[in-house]
Parts: sequence; C-alpha cells; structure tokens
Amino acid sequence: MAVQQRTTVKSILTTSSAFAVMDEFFEKELRDAGYGGLEIQKSPVGTTFKVYVARPGLAIGRRGTGIKDLTDKVAARFEYPNAQIAVTEVENPELNSRIMAARIAQIVSRGTAFRRAAMWTVNNIMAAGAAGVEISVAGKLRSDRSHGEKYRAGIVPKSGDTAARSVSEATTDVLLKLGLYGIKVKIALKDALPPDFQFKEDVKQEENKENDPTQAEGTENAGR
Repeated sequence: MAVQQRTTVKSILTTSSAFAVMDEFFEKELRDAGYGGLEIQKSPVGTTFKVYVARPGLAIGRRGTGIKDLTDKVAARFEYPNAQIAVTEVENPELNSRIMAARIAQIVSRGTAFRRAAMWTVNNIMAAGAAGVEISVAGKLRSDRSHGEKYRAGIVPKSGDTAARSVSEATTDVLLKLGLYGIKVKIALKDALPPDFQFKEDVKQEENKENDPTQAEGTENAGR
C-alpha cells in the first residue's frame, strides 16, 4: 500500500511539473496574444493543448502559420510528436487574472505610472461584472526603498472554500529601469460565488477615475 501511495504521489508531481513547464512555455510564446491559461487533454492518438487567449488571430497567425510554428516547437522541444494546439478565445478577458496582470505589466513598461495603470484596470474589471478585484504592486514605487501598494474595489473573499472556488489569481513581474516589480491580480467572479453569499458595501472604497492610459499615451506622443 505504501509503495502504491508513493507511486501515485510521484505521478501527480510529475504531471504537475510537466503542466507547469508547458504553461510557462505557452505564456512566453503567446504573450502578445493575451495568454489566459492552458488545458492539456491526452488521448491514445496524441496530446491536445487547449490554449486560451484574448486575441486568437495573433496566436493562429496568417494562414495558420503561427499555430504551425508553435506546434513544431512543441514537438521538437518537448517530444510531443502528435501534438495538436487548439486556440480558444477568452470571452471576457477583463475577468481573467492572468491576462489583466500581463496587461498591467505591458502598460507600465511603456511608461505609464503604476497607480494609473492599476486603477484603470480595476475600473475595467469591475465594469466587466466582477464581484471584486484587488491589485497588489511591489517594488520601488515612490522612493529608493521597495514597498507595496494595493488597489481594491468590491468584495474579494480572502480564505476558505469560497475564495478557492470564486477567486481568479495571477502574478507576474516586469523589469523597469529602477528594478524588478511584482504584480498580483485577484478577481472575485460573481458566477462562482455561492448563492447565499452576502455582499457588503465597502465604505472605505474610494472612487477610481482614470482614463485609458493607452489612449493617453497616444495623445501625449502625438503632441510631441
């Protein structure tokens, strides 16, 4: 029995490790397409990687060249000779924490302040129908010393089964001139909350009003 348990645990760890490697690979390769997650489906005839992206056209490429190149990389690098990649569009990118964390990193890498990028993202997530959102940023934000800031709206369960079932969480980092910054996004999904969940108004929440930083950048650049 003990040997069987060790074998089962080893199998689970091996599977989890393989998934993490593939997830990291697709996140890097499909960053511009707005990578939002991965499902791996195995069958006797091969392995299908179902990737979720915000912009499927960028992932597929012209006449399918993008997805073909990606499939060839998977087959060569990870020894999946019969691999297939299925591209699925994320219906509501603003409710996908991985996409939104990457979007913040992309915006600030273009010169937008963290506070502006974070608050604009908070507004977009809440407008998309989230129950709540919390964005954490850590790094040299206002001085030479590192510290963290949080931007919140709505309700985000912190622990227990409710949090595990209803909160989409993702972390990423971005390297800027002053150093490495960490970004964490938590999104509470209304549809995943239990029916008896009680919403309470957060009286400490401040009103967030920020324009689209990507549009603002275009206006500023045009005026130069």
